[in-house]
Amino acid sequence: MGSASSAPEPQILGPVGETPPPRRKPRPSWAVAPATYALVGANCAVFLAMLAHGISFWMPTVGQLLNWGADDAGLVLYYHQWWRLFTAMFVHVGFLHILLNMWCLWNLGVLAEPLMGATGVVAVYVLTGAAGDMLSTFGSWWMQNPEWVRFHDIGVFPVGAGASGAIFGIAGALILLLNPRRLPMVPQDELRKLRRAVIYFAAINLVLGFGIFFGSEAIHSGISVDNWAHVGGFTSGLLFAAPMVPRLGASKTRFTERLRLGVAVTVGALGLFAFFLVQLPR
Repeated sequence: MGSASSAPEPQILGPVGETPPPRRKPRPSWAVAPATYALVGANCAVFLAMLAHGISFWMPTVGQLLNWGADDAGLVLYYHQWWRLFTAMFVHVGFLHILLNMWCLWNLGVLAEPLMGATGVVAVYVLTGAAGDMLSTFGSWWMQNPEWVRFHDIGVFPVGAGASGAIFGIAGALILLLNPRRLPMVPQDELRKLRRAVIYFAAINLVLGFGIFFGSEAIHSGISVDNWAHVGGFTSGLLFAAPMVPRLGASKTRFTERLRLGVAVTVGALGLFAFFLVQLPR
């Protein structure tokens, strides 16, 4: 008798008799949204560096925040420290502040990055964050007593810090990009749910921000919410996304051209507003 041998296992063939291609391994979430994770990491790195230099974990002082680049209308307008409009979006007022902001940034960024790409997410974060800080600077100047402003008493201006202006900017951009007419290949019901959730996020947080502001003014609690930065970030996010098409379903050339147009339009608007700020009476 011959020796027994087992037959080879049959291969599973495709419909045309070909071996199906190997399945792709799912990419980790950080690879799907690298810019979002990089921005979250940058904010956390700044906060950890602040802690390493002895900054309070729960409630940094005004001086500590200014030393790390927080926004202040007096320092920007009278001492021309315009770089604060950009550094302030990476500085946070304690652990709870950065925790809430990074949670919102991560959720919105992971949703936005497939639509506008890594470059688009970084651009919308930086530009709308700067727009929010610029409007906050103007609001601080406008709301102060002219006599104080005349004598350059920069101590009367509130200090602004945090990524919330940029977060509202991403939300504004998402509201336009999640339009069903721009994403016909995405299930319409799911798209409407996502867009509605972003609209609710922006509306609820704007209402809460103004409610906290007026409530704290009434009881003199000292709690402050930078609603100017929220409004500035949100409106500039709408402006940024208006000329864009989502990356999903668009050719690379068309998407790149529209992204560049969105950046150019926003930069132009910020330049005009910066020129207006320079002309403010001192």
